[in-house]
Amino acid sequence: MPYLGSEDEVKELKKALCNPHIQADRLRYRNVIQRVIRHMTQGSDMSGVFMEMVKASATIDIVQKKLVYLYMCTYAPLKPDLALLAINTLCKDCSDPNPMVRGLALRSMCSLRLPGVQEYIQQPVLNGLHDKASYVRRVAVLGCAKMHTLHGDSEVDGALVNELYSLLRDQDPIVVVNCLRSLEEILKQEGGVVINKPIAHHLLNRMSKLDQWGQAEVLNFLLRYQPRSEEELFDILNLLDSFLKSSSPGVVMGATKLFLILAKNFPHVQTDVLMQVKGTLLAACSSESRELCFAALCHVRQVLHSLPGHFSSHYKKFFCSYSEPHYIKLQKVEVLCELVNDENVQQVLEELRGYCTDVSADFAQAAIFAIGSIARTYTDQCVQILTELLGLRQEHITTVVVQTFRDLVWLCPQCTEAVCQALPGCEESIQDSEGKQALIWLLGVHGKRIPNAPYVLEDFVENVKSETFPAVKMELLTALLRLFLSRPAECQDMLGRLLYYCIEEEKDMAVRDRGLFYYRLLLAGIDEVKRILRSPQSDPSLRLLEDQAERPVNSWASDFNTLVPVYGKARWATISKCQRVERHGPELPNTASFATSGPLIPEENKERVQELPDSRALMLVPNHQLTAECFEKTWLSLKVAHQQVFPWQGAVHPDTLQMALQVVNIQTIAMNRAGAQPWKAYLSAQDDTGCLFLTELLLEPENLQMQISVKQNKARTETLNSFISVLETVIGTIGDIKS
Repeated sequence: MPYLGSEDEVKELKKALCNPHIQADRLRYRNVIQRVIRHMTQGSDMSGVFMEMVKASATIDIVQKKLVYLYMCTYAPLKPDLALLAINTLCKDCSDPNPMVRGLALRSMCSLRLPGVQEYIQQPVLNGLHDKASYVRRVAVLGCAKMHTLHGDSEVDGALVNELYSLLRDQDPIVVVNCLRSLEEILKQEGGVVINKPIAHHLLNRMSKLDQWGQAEVLNFLLRYQPRSEEELFDILNLLDSFLKSSSPGVVMGATKLFLILAKNFPHVQTDVLMQVKGTLLAACSSESRELCFAALCHVRQVLHSLPGHFSSHYKKFFCSYSEPHYIKLQKVEVLCELVNDENVQQVLEELRGYCTDVSADFAQAAIFAIGSIARTYTDQCVQILTELLGLRQEHITTVVVQTFRDLVWLCPQCTEAVCQALPGCEESIQDSEGKQALIWLLGVHGKRIPNAPYVLEDFVENVKSETFPAVKMELLTALLRLFLSRPAECQDMLGRLLYYCIEEEKDMAVRDRGLFYYRLLLAGIDEVKRILRSPQSDPSLRLLEDQAERPVNSWASDFNTLVPVYGKARWATISKCQRVERHGPELPNTASFATSGPLIPEENKERVQELPDSRALMLVPNHQLTAECFEKTWLSLKVAHQQVFPWQGAVHPDTLQMALQVVNIQTIAMNRAGAQPWKAYLSAQDDTGCLFLTELLLEPENLQMQISVKQNKARTETLNSFISVLETVIGTIGDIKS
């Protein structure tokens, strides 16, 4: 069998399409066309049979027409000369007596991505708006939006907008919804479709005739209308009441958001609405669709901010199943922490206790942290469970339990005695830095209550040379000096050895400086050491910060039924900005605003920046992957094509920056951790023409400057300027660039 897409295969199909005997047999002819479509969808180049496929559209067989139209829409941009034949065929089919053919031809014509095609589709679209068949009107309305997009930045056609507004009264409900979508796209620059009182009430009265997708869409548009009187408000709420009981979660959520927004001055109405949709949210939390389940859990947490006990009686709905994915389990554990009360605390703790020995170490640690969170209210039960978990001698469990104990004794000093009794022996099961720091802190602050505290710290001192984490060494210095104040005889010798090592042998400057500071502090006298190091051992007042007051519904109502509960407000704002940059191109910074910081753009390049083309011409490849070795080799072989300096204030957040760059298809090759000085990052991107952009970000905090250096494997000034604009906008969005 010849290779798919080879010349022999194309010739064979072309011969079959021209065979009069095959053309006479409808089924055989359709089968040949299906073979062409199958090869096309598999990635083979079938443009060689374009002329024969256009001829095949002259048929009364609807299925065959659909296949041929799909082919023509795919290959028309590759064959612009022959595409005129396709346009003529489509224009003729727009006058076909069969409404299915008319609608299909109009939809296909609007899908052609050809320069100058708008002059051919304008009249068929306008004719389709007045067609007797509702299917043709549906297609024509959406075609208006496509036609406007093809016109680019031209002015909005007022007559077309008025025609679409009049079609909001169409008898077909799908035409009405399509009109709203088209108007939103056409009037995007003016703020979108305007919803006034007649339109709002008309849409509300037509809601029952729409499908669930249309209802969800209309509910979203109705958010723009504000009733003018209290009487009108409650009339609208009465019309919406039935949609709170819809079988579609999307419709229920949309109706709930509209209720919450409209009833912003009536908190009791908002509470009643949230009570009504409790069942829908609980059902969604048990849905087989993982995406729906996760989104529902995020919204449940949002509701609990205002109604803490709203789901308490249904706490068992949030117990985890072994087959659920990790991210859903974590959300359920977070919800369970917020549902605990006097009646269910024992059952919830027993459930969480079972999760602590889960095969997933991350999930087990999350469950332990959850028990620690509940311990701030129900201390005795939780401390007992945590103490029993220490007896398992599992490294990942012991580490998190000790961290939980550290936070617990700070917030709840009444449990200090029980924690000190549980600690001896756990040092053998701790290997990671976080667990070591927590244990050392407890031994230093509460060492006088722990009999073997000096001897445990002595083990850390003896192994300090092999310790790889500077944070552990600094914590050890502080803890040993604190313990020296309460148990000097046992700690004096090892404290001297530790100070000598940190000052004379340690290579990390932060540890060395900490050792020097404590040495000089001891020279100043023991009273001075006590004054500085004997800080409070706990602060129960911080529990007030942990137990935040109930938030009013209006504080989050506008975020309900969006992705904000899923991502968080700050992170979603970053993602939205980056998506706008990718879709519409970045806004060029005002170079004059940087005048006080020196010339960021050389004088000879200012004219180029002012004449910069629309960055939408730059298409970065989404799946571009470059290894670190290849990056280094290419970087060393190229010269810097562009260098620029920004004034910068604030810290760098590597995770946020990497996520933002990924959204605009820029790959992170290497990046320093937060706090590194100087901070560096190396980036890579490639456009659809094969042009490679290699970038170095260098931040020197003492200079308050971020330096960007870009190298390019092909000398193209326009694409380089477009790439720089994208990079500037991303960094300016997530950073703290003062312009």
